Amino acid sequence: MISNTICCVYNLLSSTGSDQMCPDKPVFTPSSLVVKYGDPAYATCVVCQSGCNEDVSNLEKSSGTTEKNGRTIMWNVSSLTEWDSDLICFNEDQNGTQCCTTLGVTVYQTPKDVSFRVFNHSGPMLEGDAHTLVCDVWDVAPVNLVVTFYRGPTQLGQPQLYTTTEKKPSNVTFLLSYEASREDDGAQLSCGAKLELGPEGPQHLSVVKSQNVTATIHYGPEPQDAVNQISIYEGETLQLNCSSGANPDPSYTWILPFTDSPHGSSVLTVKSVGSEHKGQYNCTVSNSVKTVSMVFEVDVRGKFKSTCWSPKAFGVVPGLKLSVLCSCS
Repeated sequence: MISNTICCVYNLLSSTGSDQMCPDKPVFTPSSLVVKYGDPAYATCVVCQSGCNEDVSNLEKSSGTTEKNGRTIMWNVSSLTEWDSDLICFNEDQNGTQCCTTLGVTVYQTPKDVSFRVFNHSGPMLEGDAHTLVCDVWDVAPVNLVVTFYRGPTQLGQPQLYTTTEKKPSNVTFLLSYEASREDDGAQLSCGAKLELGPEGPQHLSVVKSQNVTATIHYGPEPQDAVNQISIYEGETLQLNCSSGANPDPSYTWILPFTDSPHGSSVLTVKSVGSEHKGQYNCTVSNSVKTVSMVFEVDVRGKFKSTCWSPKAFGVVPGLKLSVLCSCS
């Protein structure tokens, strides 16, 4: 048996010479095999079409059983649990020349688990900071993987393909550079892994998803450089709003032209303005990330007055048209 294996190794390493020396090589059906770990498997080998010594033709295997019927050898296994399960079928012609064919058997296992994390970081992320997203894929074989990072249902970056020749289950880590953005605050970050087994393998393997991690992004209030010009008449209601989105929620401090008393809400309301309310209003918005100011320049005008002459001030002749001039100031 050892000499036959050596023969096969030689033929695999010298494929051109092997074809010339072995015009009647064994033929496997199917020509390749993809099997889920633990599932049954089946294949046949026709050791030659004619002219070989059937008595020394055989099939080497690591598991399962074989049944020989003339030049056909049938192999089957009820539960394939050998990760390296390639089959070698060989023959020997009348001159003692040995020829072989190897059936590549891919034993696959979908990931046992996929997990998502932010590398070397926990807690809130700061807007604009660079981070590395990590997708860990556990116990997958073979490592022919496509991994995708997600923000909700939206793909982050390009899918990443990773392939090795390792046949046994492995753990693989994938990385993606990420810049924290306020638009992602509260978003669900995750990743998913899918085996790619080629045209011979199953075409509809599901994506194994990680847990969702809720992104918490800290960002400061938006600055406003322009001065807001407000014009209002005496007696009207003045309302100034310096609300600004931020995380954590910001605090508000007003500097007012008419009082030294603090005001701590985002909206300032004066129900009936007077001349003393004229001037500059400065609102400071602050959280742990940033402090910004908004300025309102308020001009208070005199009360709006209207004077109209009533028709009662004139003698009116019944039946005649009357035009009344109304003057307002």
